[in-house]
Amino acid sequence: MPPGALVLLALTCLASLTGLYVAPQVIARSLFRPYWLVRRAEYIRLITSGFVHADIGHLLFNAITFYSFAFFLERYIGTMRFLALYFSGLLLGNVGTYVKHRTDPNYSCLGASGAILAVMFASIVYFPTQRLIIIPIPVPIPAPLFALGYLAFTYYSARQSRDKINHDAHLGGALTGLAFVAVTDPGAYRNLLTAVLR
Repeated sequence: MPPGALVLLALTCLASLTGLYVAPQVIARSLFRPYWLVRRAEYIRLITSGFVHADIGHLLFNAITFYSFAFFLERYIGTMRFLALYFSGLLLGNVGTYVKHRTDPNYSCLGASGAILAVMFASIVYFPTQRLIIIPIPVPIPAPLFALGYLAFTYYSARQSRDKINHDAHLGGALTGLAFVAVTDPGAYRNLLTAVLR
């Protein structure tokens, strides 16, 4: 199995399960708190927050999504580029969250969603002919169509802010994945366009 994805998955599960069932302070000390990012120099939390989760359902959903895309993508682009993509998504995925909540001392968030969305959207660029099944929709959706729909939905949801989901991190991660491929392998977009126009 690709080493980068395997290590990331193992560390995420270990840290999350430890925080949920053994030592809750692990989660408390890992939360990303935009208000305190600069004020208390909590920059490390941009990373640590991506390795803990709110509950077992949150962890399982992210782990399954990561498993579905990460291992095959790492084999295709190589471990170093895969790790660069993952951590770019983890860091840059929080830009929108920081901008929106930097004046709120009570706001905090956690989870690997930004990094995982970066991996998913990079995978869509590289493998545009894949079809995705999204619960509860039982119909396979072409990957490029899913990407457009997801970006529109997440942008709308981020502006509404009516639930506890950090849609800003999802949107930031997805855009980071697309930008990462554009910068490191622009030829992949030519292949994407060819596949879509067939």
